[in-house]
Amino acid sequence: MKRALVFLLAVIAALSLAPSASANTRHITVTGTGSATVAPDAVRFLASVSTLAATNKTALANANKSSNAIREALKVNEIGNKDIKSSSLTVYPEYNYSQDKGQELIGYRATQSFTIVIRKAARAGEIIDAVVDAGGDPLQITGVVPFLSKGSAASAAARKAAVADAKARATSYANALGQRLGRVIFLNEVTAPTYNFPMIGVEKAASDATQIDLGETEVTVTVNVRWALS
Repeated sequence: MKRALVFLLAVIAALSLAPSASANTRHITVTGTGSATVAPDAVRFLASVSTLAATNKTALANANKSSNAIREALKVNEIGNKDIKSSSLTVYPEYNYSQDKGQELIGYRATQSFTIVIRKAARAGEIIDAVVDAGGDPLQITGVVPFLSKGSAASAAARKAAVADAKARATSYANALGQRLGRVIFLNEVTAPTYNFPMIGVEKAASDATQIDLGETEVTVTVNVRWALS
């Protein structure tokens, strides 16, 4: 009984020290990159209201009036609260400097900034026009960015293209070595889907209505794939 136990322990130790089958499997590992292009389905724009008045209170009240008019215009155009985000609110004294008078207080500046998301990209121009009409002269629009709010389909297409690219590379190497590709041992996504899009400005169309050119967004994915060789 004792000898049988010693023999069993020896077999277990030998198995634990033996290299795994995967370690001895001949393989090839390649990197593939895939991309897909799609039109953005949403627009994010940056707006701010800035007013100058004799007192802090008056400056802030004037900025609030313009800001509330913008919020109402957005509400009328079906932009929900979740898509309106205050990014800054400042009130501070503003000075002018001249050589003869030196530093002179000219009033108090109140500024409130927003980041606004329009989830129906085709309506971006008309909604921005409504915001400009509501905000009046204190309003400034400092940037417009088309983006993908629903990019799962484009990401799936980019992943498929990345795997196809990796397989084409692996097949080419295998053929050069006189080998054939076997099963996939592992696949690792090196980079998650990345979205590349230009930042654009706001321009008026010939009809005097604002037009936002969406262009195309490129979604890119990179993968590492290992195949067994046979």
